[in-house]
Amino acid sequence: MKQERKMHFQEGRRAQQQLESGFKQLENSKRKFERDCREAEKAAQTAERLDQDINATKADVEKAKQQAHLRSHMAEESKNEYAAQLQRFNRDQAHFYFSQMPQIFDKLQDMDERRATRLGAGYGLLSEAELQVVPIIAKCLEGMKVAADAVDAKNDSQVLIELHKSGFSRPGDVEFEDFSQPMNRAPSDSSLGTPSDGRPELRGPGRSRAKRWPFSKKNKTVASEDFSHLPPEQQRKRLQQQLEERNRELQKEVDQREALKKMKDVYEKTPQMGDPASLEPRITETLSNIERLKLEVQKYEAWLAEAESRVLSNRGDSLGRHTRPPDPPSSAPPDSSSNGSQDNKESSEEPPSEEGQDTPIYTEFDEDFEEPTSPIGQCVAIYHFEGSSEGTISMTEGEDLSLMEEDKGDGWTRVRRKQGGEGYVPTSYLRVSLN
Repeated sequence: MKQERKMHFQEGRRAQQQLESGFKQLENSKRKFERDCREAEKAAQTAERLDQDINATKADVEKAKQQAHLRSHMAEESKNEYAAQLQRFNRDQAHFYFSQMPQIFDKLQDMDERRATRLGAGYGLLSEAELQVVPIIAKCLEGMKVAADAVDAKNDSQVLIELHKSGFSRPGDVEFEDFSQPMNRAPSDSSLGTPSDGRPELRGPGRSRAKRWPFSKKNKTVASEDFSHLPPEQQRKRLQQQLEERNRELQKEVDQREALKKMKDVYEKTPQMGDPASLEPRITETLSNIERLKLEVQKYEAWLAEAESRVLSNRGDSLGRHTRPPDPPSSAPPDSSSNGSQDNKESSEEPPSEEGQDTPIYTEFDEDFEEPTSPIGQCVAIYHFEGSSEGTISMTEGEDLSLMEEDKGDGWTRVRRKQGGEGYVPTSYLRVSLN
C-alpha cells in the first residue's frame, strides 16, 4: 500500500507538471501577441506620419506602408496562436480538475479504506490472541505464586552445602611453645602455623605466621590441572567430571576409528567408491588422539584415586579427633556422580594435606567456590529411564527436567531433577527446549 500510495502521488505530480507547462506556453504566446500588437501600431503610426509629410519621398512612404502591413500581419498570427493556446490550456485545465485529480483522489480514498479494513482485521486478530493468552498468563502467574510459596530456604541451603562442601576438618588446639627451654619440640599436626618439617618456627621482625582463615582474601592459590587448589570434596567432584569427559571423548575417537576402518575395507573391496590411501591421514590422527586421551584418562584416574583415598582416610581421622561428628543434612539431595550415596554420608571435613602446610588451609571463600550452574533450557522425559550406570540418573516418563548441558555428539544429555539430582540421560529420551 505504501508503494501504491507513492505511485498515485507521482501520477498527480506528472499531471500537474503538464498543466504548469501548458500555462507557461500560454503566457509566452500572450506576451508575444502583446509585443507584436505594439510593433504593428507603431509601424502604422510611422506610415501615416510619412504619408502626411510633404518632404517625404514616395519610396519612403511605400516602405513604411509595407512595414506597417507586415507588422499587422504578424500581430494577427500571434493573435491566432494565443487564442489557440488559450483554448488548449482551458481544455487541459478542465481535464485536470474535473477528471484527472478526482480519479487520483478516488484511488487514494480506496487505498486508504482498504488499509483501514486491514488494520481493523489485524487489531481484531490481536485482540483474539490476547484474549487467548490472558488465561495462560494468569495460570503461569498462579504457578509462580505457588512456587514462591513453596520455597524452602533450609532445604535449598542444604543442597548448596552438599554441592560445595569443602571436606576440610577443623584444626585442633594450638599447642604452647616454650621458648625458654632449648630443646627440640615435636610439631603438632593440629597446629595452624607449625611447619610440616618438624623444625620450630623462628620468630623475628622479618618472619610471621601466615593467617589461614576461611574468609581471608590473602594468599590466593593458582588453579592447577589436578584441582589441588580446591577443597578435597570439590577436587574429587571436578576430577570425576574431567574423567567422565575424557572417557566420552575417547569412546568417540574409538567409534570414529572403527568407522574409518570399515570405510577403508569398503574402498579396498570396491575401488571405484574411493581411494583407501586417502583415509590413512585421518586414521593416523584418530590413533594419535586415542593414545593421548588414554594417557589423560590414566592421569585423571590416578589423581581421582589419590583424592578419594584422602577423603576416606580423613573420615576416620576426623571422627577420632572430634567427640561428636557434624549432623548430616536433614534432606540431602541425590548426587549425580558414581559415589553420590557414599558422599552424602561422609563428613564434610578433611585435614589439609602435608604438602599444603605452607599454604592457606582455605582458599578464597567468595571466588574459589563455584556458583551453581544455571540451566540452559528445559526438557521433558518422553520415556522412563533407569540410570544404573556410572554418571547417569533415573527419570520417569513425563517428568520435567532442567537442561544443564547439551548433547555433544555422544547421544547423552546432562540434566538436573527438581529434587536436586544431576546426571546424564539418553538424548533421544528427551524433548528439549533451549532458553
